[in-house]
Amino acid sequence: MTSKDSRAAGLAALASLVADETRAACLLALLDGRAWTAGELARHAGVAASTLSEHLGKLVAGGLLAEERQGRHRYVRLAGARVAQLVEDLAAQVEPAKAVRPRTLRESSAGSAMARGRTCYDHLAGRLGIAVTDALTERRLLRQDTGFALTDAGLEWFGTVGIALDRSTRRPLARACLDWTERRPHLAGAAGAALCRYALDAGWCVRIGSERAVKVTPSGSRALSELLGIETAGLC
Repeated sequence: MTSKDSRAAGLAALASLVADETRAACLLALLDGRAWTAGELARHAGVAASTLSEHLGKLVAGGLLAEERQGRHRYVRLAGARVAQLVEDLAAQVEPAKAVRPRTLRESSAGSAMARGRTCYDHLAGRLGIAVTDALTERRLLRQDTGFALTDAGLEWFGTVGIALDRSTRRPLARACLDWTERRPHLAGAAGAALCRYALDAGWCVRIGSERAVKVTPSGSRALSELLGIETAGLC
């Protein structure tokens, strides 16, 4: 008789955490990289606060969420980049044909905005993220042939623009993240996070609505055109 793999029970427990629709909705919402209150997540998931609290407890105990308390408020966020990557990778496996069709014009508009440009935890995604990734690749600042990696010219480009790269962590400098709307990989990792943070801080992009959607500003359009030759029509 062969013994069971010791990781099997842990993998099964992890899968069960994600296999609940309410908990999955919370994990997807938290891909915006921000901390949400339990009340905000309850409204987002369409469940009672007491029900949501039980789900959050399981996600925190399972190591997928981190909890913070400020006074009477309870905030939760994804436990880190590795959890975000797990959620992103799983979400990318959902076939577009199986996605729920928008029920209202507002939902349709929100969906269009998310597809146009959004944050994917801490990096840019949607058509905007793909446009940036393609531009970096075309200018040989990013390699995709043997996995995502910044070239020497790419490292120099980040420094010239003034985008600081944190190379002190174990997080990959560049990583491919499969975009669930474009079905192609966009730039993630420390470089993707630094570029997204810079774009928001410099006002190249601004958040819109209550979801993860972002749009390119006029100053961002000029910067992306000058620095990467990106045509931003349809991204603003």
